[in-house]
Amino acid sequence: MPVDTAVLPRFSLRAPLMATLAGAVLSLSGCTMFGGAKDPVVPVSASPDAGAQTVQASKLQKFLWIFSPYRPDIQQGNFISQEMLTQLKVGQTREQVKFLLGTPLLTDIFHADRWDFPFYLARGNGELTSSRVTVYFKDNKVEKFDGGNLPTEKEYIARIAGPSKVAAKEAPKREEAGSASIKINK
Repeated sequence: MPVDTAVLPRFSLRAPLMATLAGAVLSLSGCTMFGGAKDPVVPVSASPDAGAQTVQASKLQKFLWIFSPYRPDIQQGNFISQEMLTQLKVGQTREQVKFLLGTPLLTDIFHADRWDFPFYLARGNGELTSSRVTVYFKDNKVEKFDGGNLPTEKEYIARIAGPSKVAAKEAPKREEAGSASIKINK
């Protein structure tokens, strides 16, 4: 079966061109470290005074997100807000600490008198937030704790869900349950 020579040159140019284009799109869409971010994974802060750290994605990374697949938000660890940390007091028992802050993510048999509560939130848009709270015990009572500058619960919810538009517009007042109003026209 003879091959038409008019089709052969057209096919020989199209295949390498399409392969090159597909390779360029795949390499750019999978390259999250291109253009600025040297370490995409932010380690949990080593210094206790650092508090919560947030790293934003660069403009180039945000642009390249168009070509990348869907990336869900990933939350690991216990979120501890500033309000929760203010309730923690020296002298509380382990059960009270567990009630306030939740089960510690890191407990070590070699450091039985230390609980670590690391928190890591990787948003799908490339934004990374990390924090760490450490509680030290002596005789099963809180001796000291490190946490630094943590966000409030409202700031955390605003970070996840975006700024609230309802707060700007004040909702009309509703009558409370169990109350009644009677309007008499004369």
